[in-house]
Amino acid sequence: MQITVIGKQLDVGSALREHVVETLDLAVEKYFDHAIEATVTITKQAHLYHTQISVHVGKGMLVQAKASADEVYPAFDAACDKVAKRLRRYKRRLRDHHTNRDQYEDALMDARHYVIQQEDEDHSDDDHAKGYDPLIVAETPDRIDTLSVGEAVMRLDLGDIPALMFRNGKHGGLNVVYRRADGNIGWLDPADEKAGAA
Repeated sequence: MQITVIGKQLDVGSALREHVVETLDLAVEKYFDHAIEATVTITKQAHLYHTQISVHVGKGMLVQAKASADEVYPAFDAACDKVAKRLRRYKRRLRDHHTNRDQYEDALMDARHYVIQQEDEDHSDDDHAKGYDPLIVAETPDRIDTLSVGEAVMRLDLGDIPALMFRNGKHGGLNVVYRRADGNIGWLDPADEKAGAA
């Protein structure tokens, strides 16, 4: 696995880089031996060190974790522990996904990913009535994968993301899983008109 270590507002010395590469490589290979690449970003802000880790363990499979601490090594170690725990939790499913990854490969849906600038407080309700359009600050191609609900929840948890849209492998409809404020996972499955009529 190729590991890239990036330092923002600090110089990543050879000792820290070596610690990051050895520790992360061991943690990932213990549970998943086909990982592609990883990026570790370490940032210093005031008295805190922030570490963010992203590991591509397979096509479309991203494991992310972040942690902060007063010292750089504990900040990295805490984030690395989170990655290892997530990989351990989903070890069997990740291996099954890796061997069965072509199951839904033909059912990918192309999409566009937009980042919209947050609205200024200066805009009044009159601006909305006149058709105020928010400013798009980024646009990238994306894809919507066909997954089971369990696989979608796994990706949500592994990626440490707030929400994930997917095409449901059972019926082909678009679904969303999301992390609720109470810590549980929510699942949006729009009602099928045909099922409701039966």
